[in-house]
Amino acid sequence: MSDEVCRLPLAEVAAKIRAKELSALEVARACVQRAERLQSTLTLFISLDAERALASARAADADAAAGRWRGPLHGVPVAHKDQFYRRGRIVSCGSRLRADFRPGYTATLLERLDAAGAVDLGGLNMSEFACNPYGLNVLVGRARNPWNPDFIAGGSSSGSAAAVAAAAVFGSFGSDTGGSVRLPAAICGVVGLLPTNGRISRHGMMPLSFSLDNAGPLARTARDCARLLACVAGHDPLDPASSARPAEDYEAGLARPLRGRRIAVPKRHYYEHCSAEVRTALSKSLAVFERGGAALVEVEVPDPRPLDALGNVLILAEAATIHAPLLRARAADYTPLVRSRIEFGFSFSAQQYIEALNLRASRLASFVETVFARADALHLPMLAHAVPSMAEVEAGFAGQTDLSFNLAANTRSINYLGLPSLAMPCGSSANGLPIAFQLVGAPFAEATLLNLGHQYEQAAGAAPLPPLP
Repeated sequence: MSDEVCRLPLAEVAAKIRAKELSALEVARACVQRAERLQSTLTLFISLDAERALASARAADADAAAGRWRGPLHGVPVAHKDQFYRRGRIVSCGSRLRADFRPGYTATLLERLDAAGAVDLGGLNMSEFACNPYGLNVLVGRARNPWNPDFIAGGSSSGSAAAVAAAAVFGSFGSDTGGSVRLPAAICGVVGLLPTNGRISRHGMMPLSFSLDNAGPLARTARDCARLLACVAGHDPLDPASSARPAEDYEAGLARPLRGRRIAVPKRHYYEHCSAEVRTALSKSLAVFERGGAALVEVEVPDPRPLDALGNVLILAEAATIHAPLLRARAADYTPLVRSRIEFGFSFSAQQYIEALNLRASRLASFVETVFARADALHLPMLAHAVPSMAEVEAGFAGQTDLSFNLAANTRSINYLGLPSLAMPCGSSANGLPIAFQLVGAPFAEATLLNLGHQYEQAAGAAPLPPLP
């Protein structure tokens, strides 16, 4: 029975708690037990705080008994990438350098989840300092893919995706600077949202890139992502870069039918390097939209490679700036992969960095005018090929080949533009691992993307969970 509860969608378990068909405590116990049972196999958590979670669930039940409902996540277990600060708790950021770090304040995102009634299970596994797309972690080992532990779970929000796919939590949060929510979501077969730059406060989230960092939700359905986003979105005076634009009720528009919607498909770029099985899955997903009444529109899109390169300048130059003091003091405590990647940021000149910043607004304006004047969303692949195994990644390391640029080839350009993007599972490859597409929207079009994702699920069916014991 406990595993059946864990496999419910977030919105459904929230409704059952509200109707008192389930108690928050029994739901939290089910998730804690499942997480503890799977930890040795999948390494989902860096810090599973079972005691705190169960105490929070008991308090939620006491409030419910007194008629006090905290919010739309009342009693629902969630978790977060181990880079969101909680006062007094160790937040490792996936690194030896933060193995004993106890922040003196709590991230705005966690405070808003608390206010919505969520039960926080703790810090999920992640790539060291959010610096690789494989989920490699020096403290507890890499997070493993619930579909097949021999394959990567993606990164850097590896545990955030794997824990949702493994039904250890009903939803989670990660960070996305170059694809780090959408890639693991796609690789683990769950839904992941990159919001518009500035939509969610970054106060209390370990920084990697001042310009491109964003927090984003992961869940099993688009509806669940909509609820998570609504609980945390909105301006935060503690994060001056957060948008003053009011948040929306992202669940309110989910039922809008596809008829009349326009889905853009690029005439060139993004699809060229996709394998045959990925192309087939993407074509089937487009057919679902078309059968539902949406129109497919071919559009010219700019070559993503220059945008990708400009985004890379910002990420690495800013990461080098952030990490410079630690690199001077404790360079040996970084793993070689992360250290070399961050140090490469010192090679960019001030002129290159300023150019990358200055070009961003004009490139965004051109993209929006070209694509979103004709369509509601742009349909793109996530990974161009099947999810790689860890053996393939290690073989690449041995051959001095880093696969990360191939993995993020379809994501980093979207981060550079600051646009929202929703990763949606749409099938599986011959190796049994998920295939996914992404829907990219105009700035602050999260409600549109979530509506399209929800309608896709209604027509195609929600993605299955892996058949874990």
